[in-house]
Amino acid sequence: MKVSIERGALLKAMSQAQSVVERRNTIPILANVLIEAEGSVVSFRATDLDIEVVDKASAMVERAGASTVAALTLHEIVRKLPDGSIVELSDDGATGRMEVRAGRSHFSLATLPREDFPVMASSEYSCNFSAAAPVLRRLFDKSKFAISTEETRYYLNGVYMHAADAAGGKVLRCVATDGHRLARIDADLPEGAADMPGVIVPRKTVGELRKLLEDDDVEIAVSVSETKIRFATPEITLTSKVIDGTFPDYTRVIPTGNTRRLEVDAAEFAQAVDRVSTVSSERSRAVKLALDEDRLILSVNAPESGAAEEELAVAYGDERLEIGFNAKYLLEIAGQVDRENAVFLFNTSGDPTLMREGNDETAVYVVMPMRV
Repeated sequence: MKVSIERGALLKAMSQAQSVVERRNTIPILANVLIEAEGSVVSFRATDLDIEVVDKASAMVERAGASTVAALTLHEIVRKLPDGSIVELSDDGATGRMEVRAGRSHFSLATLPREDFPVMASSEYSCNFSAAAPVLRRLFDKSKFAISTEETRYYLNGVYMHAADAAGGKVLRCVATDGHRLARIDADLPEGAADMPGVIVPRKTVGELRKLLEDDDVEIAVSVSETKIRFATPEITLTSKVIDGTFPDYTRVIPTGNTRRLEVDAAEFAQAVDRVSTVSSERSRAVKLALDEDRLILSVNAPESGAAEEELAVAYGDERLEIGFNAKYLLEIAGQVDRENAVFLFNTSGDPTLMREGNDETAVYVVMPMRV
């Protein structure tokens, strides 16, 4: 194999590949990226056996072929090369080395046989549809903060993506929860997605997927089966196993009878919560919300470190209410609001609270209160 490729294109492909590779590997080949050159295209494939990413880039292929080389090392080399340089990758197969040349720089890297590289078996996808990158970006970005990190409840370690019924008809919905807070985000159902099996997309996959969704003009082809999900752009294909488990019935957690309505400027609210929580010794410390006629008092009382209080002018016309929340959860939920105002719907100080962006029903958040 012998190819010449522009440094920028190579760096982009290697960045995608090396982030999938696990830092600690008991199987040496999994630390490598499989480089395949044919025609005028070079593809870079990396896997951790749960996720596989293939990134294609245009290059000048002098000699077609394939080889595998340490992903992290090659990424670091390319990252440190001068911008705009042309990188030559060559491997004759006999020496077990790949030569990397750019300008006056020359590296010789150990390779492993391409036959040893595991390629994820292609699945029969029962459902195929396409969605615009900004639509998928919103679905995952707004829900991922609520993914659980508790390994024992593995079925909560991802975003549950499925077709669901909403007031205005069928929607494509993403839900994530860790038992303390929940995010439910809806988008118009793309053509062909109605029969999609509900799948739990793992946390690591959600992180990798974000890189495919940067470009607003790209259409993402989504393919779903019971065990795998695939997201593809013309250059990059990301295939992932889905979490083998049953996502709990989240509809039972979303309160419907909350009538006490608070409307507040989302940015002002987040900044005030951030300020008063500064005195709490641990980030998990509760912040107390005291609501009265058009007035909200946020307070933190940490006996060992101090106390803080801040008052905000809000729209609230119901009876007086005092309720406590984890400051970190409030900040994360307030940080999801794109619109100016956040609307909180309360019942009592012991019941889950509902939050949404203005009158927008397509993004709903639930947060459990704390005793204060």
